Amino acid sequence: MKLITQIAEMHEFVDACRTKKETVGLVPTMGFLHQGHISLMERAIRENDKTIVTIFVNPLQFAEGEDLSSYPRDLEQDTSQCEATGVDLLFTPSPEEMYSQPILTAVHIDSMTSNMEGASRPTHFSGVATVVAKLFNIAGPCSAYFGEKDWQQLQIITKMAHDLSFRVNVYGCPTVRHSDGLALSSRNAYLTPEERTSATVLSRSLQKASETVQAGETTASAIRAQIDDQIATEPLVELDYVEIVEGNTLNSIDQISQGSRILVAAKIGKARLIDNVDPYCGIT
Repeated sequence: MKLITQIAEMHEFVDACRTKKETVGLVPTMGFLHQGHISLMERAIRENDKTIVTIFVNPLQFAEGEDLSSYPRDLEQDTSQCEATGVDLLFTPSPEEMYSQPILTAVHIDSMTSNMEGASRPTHFSGVATVVAKLFNIAGPCSAYFGEKDWQQLQIITKMAHDLSFRVNVYGCPTVRHSDGLALSSRNAYLTPEERTSATVLSRSLQKASETVQAGETTASAIRAQIDDQIATEPLVELDYVEIVEGNTLNSIDQISQGSRILVAAKIGKARLIDNVDPYCGIT
């Protein structure tokens, strides 16, 4: 595996791939890799000739007071995991390499960024869209892989790639979970043992909601109330939102149907965790 830090080196690598007519898989991450990230890498490796992983803790997507400085990092371990998985290139740029100063250009997507994470973190998705647009432009034509745990992010990136005519195929990959249902997240490292146990209420409430929908209750307000009530049984969990939306547009809906998505976010100790489910599939 090749490890690089410069954009120019990325250009050289992908230009060589195109010369050889090799397909490229791209897995953008912020590092502190877990099995969820590895599942993205494994799919990229299966479906492409060359696979690139990027690790960059993007300052633009953290607001003042959020956990930019404390976000978990372990580049040595991440490098070992990428190499063991079979990644061809690991790109770990510095903020100075990614952004000229002052930063005057940003990407914004209307409508889809105003609710859920966008309401709780108003500058977040502009930062996400900007860095992903840069990575797509640096990598050029490729297939890019993102986890469905960040459902709103996945839809926004998919829309951005389409609207800006990037020659990138964006693929969502299933959420990877612990055996007790908790979605894998780098921020799970913040949880104490007691908080870790309480955090499973997120997936448990989503699974119960899915069962209720499949039993015939499709009124969104009723499902939201059920999730609210279940999460309220865990005093360590501070609910941020429960939203039920049309899966692709992220528009709020009153009646649940095929293609809907239920999303939750909550603060648990130092961690802020998110999860979601297709109510007609449930937690798998």
